[in-house]
Amino acid sequence: MESETDGGGCTTLEEHLIRVGFALGGDDGCIADARQRAIAFLEQACEDYGLTVPVRAKHLTQLVVSELVTNAYKYAPGPVLVELGLTTRAVEVVVWDSDPKVPAPRTADPGRIGGHGLEIVKAVTDALSVHRETVGKRIAARISLHGASKAPSG
Repeated sequence: MESETDGGGCTTLEEHLIRVGFALGGDDGCIADARQRAIAFLEQACEDYGLTVPVRAKHLTQLVVSELVTNAYKYAPGPVLVELGLTTRAVEVVVWDSDPKVPAPRTADPGRIGGHGLEIVKAVTDALSVHRETVGKRIAARISLHGASKAPSG
């Protein structure tokens, strides 16, 4: 995982076909809301641009959004900002929260309940980066549309 302080991101040189951002209040329903908005975004993008977003990429996008928003909900007070972008090659997910602490994956422990979110996100994305911001941090992840992801298909 890349950790930066200069504000760089996962965004490729390729232009986004469509991009959307939204704020979540950080309440109990924010995780489900984020997942629903992610799938609605991908469906709208398919309709508007005639792209085929594979089911695998849709599921991984929901998983990544869910894990990153869950971490923000658990560890950072206040609102959570989510940005979703789509290129012809990838879905890009960016989550901002108010906690400046950069998360670190824990060592593997099959007996541990919970605490595997970052490990999961890292395993299923093509790129993952964390950037400290003036306030809080921004985590950016890229999910391939074309099977180049590290995630097993299925």
